[in-house]
Amino acid sequence: MARVVAAMAMTHSPGLTGWFTRASREYQELALQATAEMRRRLEAARPDVLVMFSNDHLLNWPINNMPEYTVGIGEEHIGPAEWFDEWLAMEKYRVAGHAPLARWIVNEGGRRGLALSYLREMQFDDGISVPTHYLNPDARFRLVPVTMNCTVPPIPTPERAYQVGARLRDILAAYPGDERIAVIATGGLSHEPGGPRYFWVDEAFDRWFLDLLKRGDHAALLRECTLERMEELLAWVLVLALTRGPADVLAYMPAVAWRSGTGMVVWNEMA
Repeated sequence: MARVVAAMAMTHSPGLTGWFTRASREYQELALQATAEMRRRLEAARPDVLVMFSNDHLLNWPINNMPEYTVGIGEEHIGPAEWFDEWLAMEKYRVAGHAPLARWIVNEGGRRGLALSYLREMQFDDGISVPTHYLNPDARFRLVPVTMNCTVPPIPTPERAYQVGARLRDILAAYPGDERIAVIATGGLSHEPGGPRYFWVDEAFDRWFLDLLKRGDHAALLRECTLERMEELLAWVLVLALTRGPADVLAYMPAVAWRSGTGMVVWNEMA
């Protein structure tokens, strides 16, 4: 059977590639050190495939037809989407997919009461592209991307995201292969892209949220977090359900220059 061997989360702010040097030298060094440590731990875990959970920013679906979750089932994934390559200061990347695992997630999800949409050709903005730049720049690990609605009401609640994560944990464990899987959450921390607080970072909330992860307190996080404060963190909550115990917070930067509270986290124990 397949096995989840690593769980991580990181901010996917486009500033981490597109205008990296606008932040202080201290923040730049922290980000590079933290992402290098994430890559080191990935290599040590030896995954065959990364199942990456990100937010859908209305790139793949129209606003009047937004599914809750979408799985990319292609044999290969290419990004970033044309509009984003210059904005992200990135060249095109190609990463092998894992179509059998992706299709298993969709089909087994249906059998277990979890309706998942899918795309054979998925477009990528910063949500998948920034983590790929830092964690899989050589395309060593195959990719199954899963995007989540965080834009169009009704937006999934943190409780719902956690429930989906628990369901996916069982689905991945039941996959009839010996794949080693790393789950990666991307998004957050605090920011409001395009909104009135676009250049404001809620440092107090970010540190409070990260402290809950360091404590490994899933119940408190689900009890106290509200959707209004953490739409872009739903992927983190989903991946939380595949873990247990405290997480290592590798870095936190209240980086207004990157237009996002910026953090990198690794869990040590899988559920």
